[in-house]
Amino acid sequence: MSSNNLTHAPSRGAYMAAKAAGVQFEVEIVDLFKKEQLKESFLKKNLQHCVPTLEDDGFVLWESRAIASYLVDKYAKDDKFYPKDLQRRAVVNQRLYFDCATFYPRIRAICYPILWLGETEIKESLKKELNISFGHLDQFLGETKWAAGDHPTIADTSLFASVSSILEVGWDISSYPNVQRWVEQCASLPGADENSEGAKMFGAAVRKNLK
Repeated sequence: MSSNNLTHAPSRGAYMAAKAAGVQFEVEIVDLFKKEQLKESFLKKNLQHCVPTLEDDGFVLWESRAIASYLVDKYAKDDKFYPKDLQRRAVVNQRLYFDCATFYPRIRAICYPILWLGETEIKESLKKELNISFGHLDQFLGETKWAAGDHPTIADTSLFASVSSILEVGWDISSYPNVQRWVEQCASLPGADENSEGAKMFGAAVRKNLK
């Protein structure tokens, strides 16, 4: 699996899903700052030159949530992390799409300009949008123990990778008690220690550029 080391939230989400699946894998670092993703050898595998990218016996796949569902479907000993029941799986997918289309993009909108464009402050409008998403996540977690039910799933590995990133930037979640409770229990997820280490590195990189 290719990644921009484990500072990158989507890479950490895919990493934790791979751990949950119980699959043996190797991580190959692609340094985005050095533009290694634009090497011809990488472009031949992934024309969008993004990370993480999975290579499994000649099969290449990118987009962390697609990677997560593929690995758990193929390698996990049971369906706990990605239920085969149609309605339970639909809820997991909804949470994955929430992270992909709404939650993580709002984190990226805050952090990308600070890391890459020289900005030193977080706009109030971006803070408001992310807090709306935290409110939605808090409501989800008020209904179930985990993000998509009473057991952890790849919805949790994906969302936890995103949440832990912005927490290390210094985000205040005191208004979201269900999220606070869930963050604590996510320490039990496979690969959570590695996720925590990567999130801390990411948060430090963002904070050093803030006023």
